[in-house]
Amino acid sequence: MNGAESVLRTLAASGVEVCFANPGTSEMHLVAAMDRVPEVRGILTLFEGVASAAADGYARLAGKPAATLLHLGPGFGNAFANVHNAYKGRTPMVNLVGDHAVLHRPLGAPLTSDVEAIAGPASHWLRSARDAREAAVLAAEAVAVARSGAVATLVLPADAGWDESLGPAAPLSVGGLPTVPEEAVEAAARALRSGKAALLLGGSTTRERGLAAAARIAAGTGAAVVHDTFTPVLSRGGSRPRARLLPYLTELAVDALAGFEQLIVVGTRPPVGFFAYPGKPSLLWSPDSAVTVLATAEEDALTALEAVADLVGAEPEPVEPLARPELPTGGALDLMTLTAAVGALLPDDAVVVDEAVTASALFQEQTGGAGEHDYLFLTGGAIGWGLPAATGAAVGAPGRPVFNFEADGSAMYTIQALWTQAREELDVTTIVVANRSYAILEFEFSRVGAEGDGAAARALMDIGRPELDFAGLARAQGVPGRRVDDVPGLIDALQEAIAEPGPHLIEALV
Repeated sequence: MNGAESVLRTLAASGVEVCFANPGTSEMHLVAAMDRVPEVRGILTLFEGVASAAADGYARLAGKPAATLLHLGPGFGNAFANVHNAYKGRTPMVNLVGDHAVLHRPLGAPLTSDVEAIAGPASHWLRSARDAREAAVLAAEAVAVARSGAVATLVLPADAGWDESLGPAAPLSVGGLPTVPEEAVEAAARALRSGKAALLLGGSTTRERGLAAAARIAAGTGAAVVHDTFTPVLSRGGSRPRARLLPYLTELAVDALAGFEQLIVVGTRPPVGFFAYPGKPSLLWSPDSAVTVLATAEEDALTALEAVADLVGAEPEPVEPLARPELPTGGALDLMTLTAAVGALLPDDAVVVDEAVTASALFQEQTGGAGEHDYLFLTGGAIGWGLPAATGAAVGAPGRPVFNFEADGSAMYTIQALWTQAREELDVTTIVVANRSYAILEFEFSRVGAEGDGAAARALMDIGRPELDFAGLARAQGVPGRRVDDVPGLIDALQEAIAEPGPHLIEALV
């Protein structure tokens, strides 16, 4: 058994079932081994950034890591932005990065690079196999590390794939997250009793168990429950407990946290602005607030939150579902009618992947009254994540409809994801908000105090010349695509996408 097969068999034995791949020459032995290890499903992507975001979306829903298969340093470089998003969200991920054979590395071939230096900033764990005998052992370690909520990157020289191995390595036990000290739990309980308090949730605490614990704390103390702006997955809709969104805009976030004497942070960091702005604070909480960190993202925040609920919580009142928006009946399409129609029709148990950027706030508001669903956010801020993350989410949650709310500018970063959706027959409905501009840049232009508003500046924020045809781009990759500019057309397209399993793209001109 060669090293490549031993690595794949180790991944399979360790519970890895999917590999999102964009391979090259140095990974051919891993590709060949796929036929001998059918327990690992290989899914081809046409760009490494699709592979990395798909692995991110998959793991957020499946609760376990997928692998990526990438080609040397430039391949990881192409994947980097979406590995960064996974790194920030602490998504379980195993990156297999092929490299030149050990004796070939020093010769300076065109694709030679310092893979470790490229991968390091977005990897919690990084190793390079010295030979085929070591490769499987490191693969087992990579999966164990990833399962704890980390990005693990294993560099595999080509000869570690083709040389004879010692066979697969046994799976390693996954160590639990570090327990939060009892003193920290008691300190959080005291803070919650000491004045007007807000509980800021992130990481695992924004799923059902965490929200239930937070609701108990709110019932017992009167604390407000707020969630991170870009939490990995928010369980919402129906009668689930609710948390307020911490707004993206600095001034709105500062207002949202003003007046609280205590801020208790769970599963995330104390909040800071997305960017620095002239004359605006970087720290979002009030200078008069005392900040208590109950648990970081690297600790067992969920258990700690439940322990605090046991100390100070009470039985919460039943949550009344919010009303869905009324289904619009006619007229031209705009952001209000677009988001209202989606909110009215979003199926129960849906998965939402939100990269709508300037339209995100409206989508979040208008879908709040839908049935129970999971909402995925862009954790690291690197756009080009939405389309492939929705692709991976559909693989990780088969049988659930996936809806991707996508800005037109962001969509162009990884439009190749549509091809994988068609090839794998994934139930993903992509709604492209086509405003023909980088609207977020137009918005931020004035906020950072940039001077001037001339033709040269506007040209760098206008994507309407030439006009993009997203419906055509979808059809070219095997995905049914429709362009709509009025409410009846949108409703018809949405109902068709919901009724017919498989990928669909709706280009909404707003």
